[in-house]
Amino acid sequence: MNQAIGIVGCGTIGRALLRAGDEGGLGVPVAGVTSRTASTAEAFLATLKGPPPFLDLGELVEQSSLLVETAGGHVVPSLAEAAFSAGKDLMVISIGALLEHPEIIEQARSLGCRLYAPSGAIAGLDGIKSACQGRVDTVEMISRKPVAALEGAPYLMENEIPVDGLTEAQEVFNGSAREACRGFPSNLNVSAAVSLAGIGPDLTTVRIVADPFLERNCHDVTVEGGFGLLRVHIENIPSENPKTGRLTALSIIRSVRDAVDPVRIGT
Repeated sequence: MNQAIGIVGCGTIGRALLRAGDEGGLGVPVAGVTSRTASTAEAFLATLKGPPPFLDLGELVEQSSLLVETAGGHVVPSLAEAAFSAGKDLMVISIGALLEHPEIIEQARSLGCRLYAPSGAIAGLDGIKSACQGRVDTVEMISRKPVAALEGAPYLMENEIPVDGLTEAQEVFNGSAREACRGFPSNLNVSAAVSLAGIGPDLTTVRIVADPFLERNCHDVTVEGGFGLLRVHIENIPSENPKTGRLTALSIIRSVRDAVDPVRIGT
């Protein structure tokens, strides 16, 4: 089969991919898209110059060489099963799901299917991966976010931590990357990416700060070890969805391009 991608989900990231494909910016055709809300997806597809078809999941898997998940972590296990059983590759945007379901990683390896976990809103994963070929002592990530980006997070709801009405920055979480992804599934896929590139989700420390004066999603990653010291600082402007930064969509578009490009730059 010729290369073609299938997009699962038609939210902020899915739409960014579809727009890029419509403008010839993906380097690969879009075989189709599927979504649990067909009417909303089809309405968006109608705005494109050359829209791909809306397909059910079975048709999408059949027509695609690479499935791109943009629908949320809850779809990842079943999507991985459908893709890998058909011998297709998978790109997971909701990387936190891989911490909850590490068997997906092993399944990809055992079946020889490629599993892509893009950088998303974070930078420096190439340096972290390289550093971890030697001794790494600590990996810490501090995420500072506008209040709107954190509203509705399960950890805040379960622990009755209000963020509405804050008049100053407040730390609302301090724990492991695994705990951060469970408590903030729509916000902290960046910490999952950092942990998988580095020393793992249980040894990677994450702190989350809600800041009522911020307009950007800010991340600071510090890595220390035998190589020396690595620091990364990112300020990501939110998209129309306050939980998703603009850099995230750009990263996914580039990841799709890299997946089909024979030339690879960087680690």
